[in-house]
Amino acid sequence: QVQLVESGGGLVQPGGSLRLSCAASGSVFSINTMGWYRQAPGKERELIATITNGGSTNYIDSVKDRFTISRDNAKNTLYLQMNSLKPEDTTTYYCNARTEYNDSYWGQGTQVTVSS
Repeated sequence: QVQLVESGGGLVQPGGSLRLSCAASGSVFSINTMGWYRQAPGKERELIATITNGGSTNYIDSVKDRFTISRDNAKNTLYLQMNSLKPEDTTTYYCNARTEYNDSYWGQGTQVTVSS
């Protein structure tokens, strides 16, 4: 089992920045890929960025060049640095961990609101 706890969400003005964190605990040794998703009410959960154990990253086009995913394996923590935030980035963000056994775990979500 892996437990994930997100933090760092909040209210920010357009053009501002936030850094989300996701602390992992439990069977962290089994984690391969980690990722950030977001989900607006009434919409499907959307994958926005992933990072492998080796540090390879992928992003969807709408956040490329604005968001940066990173992980500190020593601290068992995943990050999402979000710059140049737009109102359309407003939603709930979720951390995900996928293990070598192909199990998938989710955090509870953290709300990001971009508004003036």
